[in-house]
Amino acid sequence: MYFDLNVPIPQSSATQSNKKGKAKQDVIFIPSQIEHFETRLDLLVHLGYTVIGFAHTVHKRVEKSHVNVLDNLLPLLRKRDGILYLKRLNIILDEDSEKGFGLINASIPLFNTYDIIALIPTTHATFSLACLTHSQPSQLTAHIIALPLTLPRLPFHLKHTLIRTAIKNGSVFEINYVGAVGGEHDSVIMQANVAETGAAAKRNWWAAARELVRVTKGKNLLVSGGVASSGDLRAPRDIGNLVTMLGLPQDAAHAMSTTNAKSLVLRAQTRKTYRAVFSEPRLVIPGGTAA
Repeated sequence: MYFDLNVPIPQSSATQSNKKGKAKQDVIFIPSQIEHFETRLDLLVHLGYTVIGFAHTVHKRVEKSHVNVLDNLLPLLRKRDGILYLKRLNIILDEDSEKGFGLINASIPLFNTYDIIALIPTTHATFSLACLTHSQPSQLTAHIIALPLTLPRLPFHLKHTLIRTAIKNGSVFEINYVGAVGGEHDSVIMQANVAETGAAAKRNWWAAARELVRVTKGKNLLVSGGVASSGDLRAPRDIGNLVTMLGLPQDAAHAMSTTNAKSLVLRAQTRKTYRAVFSEPRLVIPGGTAA
């Protein structure tokens, strides 16, 4: 079972309607967008992926309208036997982001419609918050920390104390292979200047990804696509061979898209339980105790 938990969705169009004096935003996907996206999904299935995470990326403020995007898209897609669809929210964190980045208790109903929450920090302050605060067990836990690996240099230092704390809390650090092939990123990420393309971006990706593997010692790593164009997609085994060149053993590279990803999905389900408890508490009465 192979996972690709970062498949960017097509850019949607939004229309404003007014009902009872209140503005409501409707998300629309045109038929050509759906057809193009279906082709990309068919290729992912053909390559061997069985769990696909549809990623919606937001910048600045998380609003109610953002939650409607994947809910509107999934019913339009064709059912595929044996293929599991997951809903993921990517939040780009920068100095202009609102305090708390929308990850506050009042927003819990909005985030509960997503299976996975991922953070893309772009400053030292937001990277610290992602590792120390937003990785702690809660209904707003962000289990994935995705770094801007294609930038000329990382905008923050990968401090061992921050990395160890995030790993201890169960977070994973994501490596998107789109940077290694110089492919096309999600449009929102490009507009936020969090990623680059071209030959220079490839060199940046290799240097930053090797540093991430070194600091994490190969632990709690996840490999995903982040690919916005079908021509940049690669098979899971090809990606496994590619990440071994970062200094990882073959079994660790294989686990990044299999067992590590599966464990992440299971941990992400604990957002909807109290303090990341997997099952409901059960009262056990010792034997011989009088009723």
